Amino acid sequence: MASTGNETPWITPLVGRDRHEEHRAATPLELFFDLTFVVAVAAAASELHHGLAEGHWSNLGGYLVTFFGIWWAWMNYSWFASAYDTNDVVWRVLTFVQMAGVLVLAAGVPRAFADGDYGVVVLGYAIMRAPMVVQWLRAAHADEDRRATARSYAAGIQLMQLLWVGWLLLGSPGGVALLLLLVAGELLVPVVAERHGTTPWHPAHMVERYGLMTIIVLGEVLLSTTRAISGSLDEHGITGPLLLAIVGGLLVVFCLWWFYFKHSYEERLAEEDRDSPWLWGYGHYVIYASVAAVGAGLGACIDVVEHVAHVSSRAAALTLGLPVAAYLLMLGWLHGVDSASWKTLRRGVATSVVVIAVCLAGLETGLTVLLVGVVLVLALAEFLVRDRDRVATADNERKAASGQSVENMHGSE
Repeated sequence: MASTGNETPWITPLVGRDRHEEHRAATPLELFFDLTFVVAVAAAASELHHGLAEGHWSNLGGYLVTFFGIWWAWMNYSWFASAYDTNDVVWRVLTFVQMAGVLVLAAGVPRAFADGDYGVVVLGYAIMRAPMVVQWLRAAHADEDRRATARSYAAGIQLMQLLWVGWLLLGSPGGVALLLLLVAGELLVPVVAERHGTTPWHPAHMVERYGLMTIIVLGEVLLSTTRAISGSLDEHGITGPLLLAIVGGLLVVFCLWWFYFKHSYEERLAEEDRDSPWLWGYGHYVIYASVAAVGAGLGACIDVVEHVAHVSSRAAALTLGLPVAAYLLMLGWLHGVDSASWKTLRRGVATSVVVIAVCLAGLETGLTVLLVGVVLVLALAEFLVRDRDRVATADNERKAASGQSVENMHGSE
């Protein structure tokens, strides 16, 4: 039968894509892959929400560890796909295996939070990571120029999975110290591997992928907040404090979105001799974890408003204010590194100080959430005004320079 040109090849050599390829966009498979992380992030944020509402502050440690596994698996897949995605049958099957691993990890999140049992979480993590070893070995076979890099990735990932499984089977010895050491080992695998040669990831594609993940995590905030509101409405109906919390929560989410997408990092990432990909890529752990924690904090605040939580109003407010501050500080720092200007970081510090001060004021919880939203709106408005003035000044200077050039040209004639 004649080929229609739309068949998916069974296997294609992973030789690396063109780093400067035009119109490089996220594929339907990548978007489908991201959907599984909606489940995992929602599971982690939901457990954090319940822990914060009950005053179980130790849940924060479980959240950070669990979220690291979720984020790290997503990030490794995304960077590899940007460099080598062939969309063949083998690629799709291995991606589906990774997606199954995400769902297994998500299923183990409640047990990890409740009993400190990370068995299912580690199993899901291992299922997610094992296909990456196969993919890197495929790249090592086909991409001669980056063979050493691909082999280093495969060996590093396989070693770390053996260490994680061994740590679990031995009863999690070493406590937090060894856990942090294993996390550091994961972070070092790409750093060591890329010394043998840089993989051909696409700057515009990675900016889009990270932006899409930001939207997914922000969507989880809306989902968790809606669940908390729905539960409150079923019990007590709409109340004044609840309405204030709803309005404030929406303002917070909208401003977090606006702050993130007001700046693009594509130009910086395209500069191959810069260190910013590491800072930008790794720094997003704080961005994503903070945003998801904002959803948990909003849920805890709504629980306090409806008198179903076991923490004080001030403590609940801080569960919202602290992740908002962490988000602003990390975003300001990344922007400062990218633009070589620390104005955004200074504004982030000032806004964070005001947010924390509002949370410590001891006001009614619904009013506190609203004021946090108002503070972010004012900070955003101040930025937009300054940005408008900066653009107007640059335009005037450009027009003046252009007019001066015309005068000089006529004078020379």
